[in-house]
Amino acid sequence: MDVLQLDVSGRPQAWISAREAAVLYASDGVAWTLGEACQVLRGGIQRTTGRQSRIAVHPIVAVRGAIPSRAWRQVPALSNPKLFARDRLVCAYCGGRFHFDELTREHIVPTSRGGDDSWMNCITACRACNGRKGNRLPEEARMTLMYLPYVPSLHEDMILRGRRILADQMDFLLASVPRSSRLHG
Repeated sequence: MDVLQLDVSGRPQAWISAREAAVLYASDGVAWTLGEACQVLRGGIQRTTGRQSRIAVHPIVAVRGAIPSRAWRQVPALSNPKLFARDRLVCAYCGGRFHFDELTREHIVPTSRGGDDSWMNCITACRACNGRKGNRLPEEARMTLMYLPYVPSLHEDMILRGRRILADQMDFLLASVPRSSRLHG
């Protein structure tokens, strides 16, 4: 189980392990939490009380202090797993839903013709449609896009990273994702 780490203002920072979160708790680095405690880590026995130390870890923790938060200014890194998740495993040309292994990263404007490898120039395509389009523009191949590409927000990117996301974490992240996002559908 991963913990969603936020800055004190509620902006997502990273996915961290429960052990990394426990270090934040132990060093008084947690400003606030959301959700019910989802994991309890146990430590050593206190000599004076005879009690075992324990830290209850919440699924969402906001960290105190000035943690560099440049992520909200940057475009999320493009990868096939995130691209295919953004496009919901649906081919932008034929509209078919395919298994991950049957999909390709399709450049609307081919890189050989000056197109860049970016969120706004890449869509998900099945192997057959990608081969049919080849090194042409969609209009030249008489193929139309069934949906348009977009750059995911920071909250969407945290979802697209392919982690096992708990309900509390998903509710928190989706609350800041535009209703028009494919992640809602």
